[in-house]
Amino acid sequence: MPALPRAHPQPAPPPAPAAAAARPASFDWPLAFDAETFLRQRLESFLQRNRAARLLARRMQDETGTDFFDWMDHLVLAPEDEKPLRDLGFASDPAAATRGELVLKHPRALLPRVRVPKAAGRHAAVIALRPESVADFAAAHSLAGPIEGDPFGRLRRVVVSEQQGMRLEAVERNGCAGFVPAPLPAAQLKKIIRAQDLWRTRPRHGPSVRAGFAAANAALDEILRSVGPDLACQLFFAEERRYWEARNRAAQIQKRRQDRLGLGWGNHDHHTLRCSREYFVEVIQFLLRLGFVKRERFYAGAEAGWGAQISEQPAAGIVVFADVDLMPGETQIDFSTTKLPPAPRLGTVGLWTALHGESFLEAGLHHLEARFDFELLRGQLQAEGVATMKPFSDFKFLRQAFTEGERWPVPAERAEKLLQAGLITREQREKFVREGALGSHLENLQRRGGFKGFNQKSVSVIISATDPRAANFGA
Repeated sequence: MPALPRAHPQPAPPPAPAAAAARPASFDWPLAFDAETFLRQRLESFLQRNRAARLLARRMQDETGTDFFDWMDHLVLAPEDEKPLRDLGFASDPAAATRGELVLKHPRALLPRVRVPKAAGRHAAVIALRPESVADFAAAHSLAGPIEGDPFGRLRRVVVSEQQGMRLEAVERNGCAGFVPAPLPAAQLKKIIRAQDLWRTRPRHGPSVRAGFAAANAALDEILRSVGPDLACQLFFAEERRYWEARNRAAQIQKRRQDRLGLGWGNHDHHTLRCSREYFVEVIQFLLRLGFVKRERFYAGAEAGWGAQISEQPAAGIVVFADVDLMPGETQIDFSTTKLPPAPRLGTVGLWTALHGESFLEAGLHHLEARFDFELLRGQLQAEGVATMKPFSDFKFLRQAFTEGERWPVPAERAEKLLQAGLITREQREKFVREGALGSHLENLQRRGGFKGFNQKSVSVIISATDPRAANFGA
């Protein structure tokens, strides 16, 4: 069983490469404040010399409640920066395709990568932002320069501004972790558009949950053959965000604010799926087919009645937090591979899926968590009429809060089925049908120190706070 993140993780240097290879992966994520400070100092120097970047950083704060740092895909720094970066825990990223440059990344922290020219000499310092679409970004800022890379190509890039040797770029990644654009054959473009259509139109309200999973896996079979897992993953979650956004007012307001700067949801941190016990393993198997690898697995069990599997798709840069009810005594099993039996009662997650359906199908994401300047966003959304719940994580390295939940209608037949099974009371049935129940949220997250993990105790608090029974009855 992987180690659980401590509630208050302490700074720790990353292991040496040899030691890291010799021991199992650890998900007790360290803090990397010194490494983040080093990069922020380089960013500050950049902003002082590039006025366009400086103005954009201010607009990001004022108009979207986001931090310029969180939009950075990578930096290009001088060769003399290699040693201090390595001393701060950065290591070579041999999987990143380049044109003869060294790429450094922090293996245990959520920080932008750094490209370092191998040859000495004069090199422009570069900061590359990562919006969802460089075409949208270029249009929003009336950029005259050409976009390098074909539409839907693995990497697209546009120069935003170059002043005093400081070049600001925007990049778009389509299932690609490298740095070299490549032509996209017309036949492949057709396959990508077909994949996008399959995800957008997949049946979510079919005759049964089983049929919905079967249809999704059939679509995945075709998409994997045509575009591979990395791009399949990116296209899939773009459609999941679209579906969630259509059903969440806070998401619509914030997306509109970010779209004014051509940013899209490029600041997404993770996507949360609420799953029934019956179909949790099938959700995880689907994610594995999309190229995800498993990270932390939380066992709250008897303490809070829930469990979660966190998974990450490295090439697409997607993280998924999948929740499920757990009963006492189930904390020692790998519920991501072992199918859970029917439970005698419903916890928060189980009741949500019973009322609204599976996140994987008709319910959609429970929430999208994106990175913001925590206080700025909270105040700006309040001015837009969107209230924020009490923070459930409030640490120097991690701050989290949900917007007030979107209330969704509950079909009478679902509520009646739960009543007949003895899983809700008659009073609850009547109130769910009359008033609906909490559906989805937008989550305001601020990370510092490169902290990559989550806080189990804090997640337990917010899962309890979003129980449909508590929201309806104050219990």
